[in-house]
Amino acid sequence: MPNSDSPPTEIRLRRRSRLLEVAFADGERYSLSFEYLRAHSPSAEVQGHGPGQDVLQIAKESVQITAVEPVGQYAVRLKFDDGHDTGLYTWKVLHDLGANHAAKWTRYLQRLEQIGYVRKPSP
Repeated sequence: MPNSDSPPTEIRLRRRSRLLEVAFADGERYSLSFEYLRAHSPSAEVQGHGPGQDVLQIAKESVQITAVEPVGQYAVRLKFDDGHDTGLYTWKVLHDLGANHAAKWTRYLQRLEQIGYVRKPSP
């Protein structure tokens, strides 16, 4: 089992394709969309302060990441153009978001559909 606390070997911001590419020493490599990262921010603003308190993020299809800032040796802070910058994406969080992308993305889309939100095509 890979150590999900290990730092990535590479983090690459792809602004044009709106992806953050993250590679780990265990060979895992993930391409995570800006919308996905914004919708799953580990911040209290998004996750709440306890189980079941997460806040569904809507209208994030066009969100951009304006900066990726290192935080010590354990995380990065992603700054989004909608002003959100409070989530610390630890190595464990990034690994989890990559490894569980399909299930998390499906759940996000289902939740949007349940409230009647129709995603706009990203530019």
